[in-house]
Amino acid sequence: MSTLDNQALKLPRHIAIIMDGNGRWAKRRYLPRMLGHQEGVKAVRKVIKFCGEMGIEVLTLFAFSSENWQRPEQEVNYLMTLFLNTLKNEIDKLTKNNVQLRMVGNLDRFNPPLRAWIDKSQALTAKNTGLQLVIAVNYSGQWDIVQAAQKIMRQVKSGELATETLTREIFANYLSLADLPEADLLIRTSGEYRISNFLLWELAYTELYFTDTLWPDFDKHELNKALHFYAQRERRFGCTSEQIAEINA
Repeated sequence: MSTLDNQALKLPRHIAIIMDGNGRWAKRRYLPRMLGHQEGVKAVRKVIKFCGEMGIEVLTLFAFSSENWQRPEQEVNYLMTLFLNTLKNEIDKLTKNNVQLRMVGNLDRFNPPLRAWIDKSQALTAKNTGLQLVIAVNYSGQWDIVQAAQKIMRQVKSGELATETLTREIFANYLSLADLPEADLLIRTSGEYRISNFLLWELAYTELYFTDTLWPDFDKHELNKALHFYAQRERRFGCTSEQIAEINA
């Protein structure tokens, strides 16, 4: 399937990806896990390019969860270094390709050099109008819901917000991705069938696509398969097929 094939497809506005399988990719080749993470960065670069070419509005990548700090210290330190170096190496390309970069998660835990580059990268791409690339780092869906609730509680306490006026829509405005369309398609690689505490609120009506492909092997062909899967789905949002047909008529 080529990129041209997608011109006739119903494309999602927002794709979210749980990038899984770097370690297993390396293990199957008798290589250090670190090399698997390096190959994973190459896959990220390709998918960003493909999504930009296809006209996808938002791409959200789950890069590092709040639970990933529990991994061996050596691996965590390597991932932080890889993250920093990737930002330094890719920022010019992102700017050239009109990609707007945004980080979501609890960013306060990162060391000062990395945090500075996170802020710098977001600032340098803030005015770009192409693909919106969201990187979830030190993120979990539960954390996001809790921090939203904490903000609301502070406003209730200060009198800025009344509890009886709280609605689903108002609550959603306090989440990290509040200003973006909710994810239409979630892709998870590596053959795992779970969402791993990712975008718990936003995935309420998202189409879920699972593939056995390990993340470093995820390419244009694999992305096209996910897009064709999405195009065949009927998104009803609680309505019947007949109601959706009337709405789309």
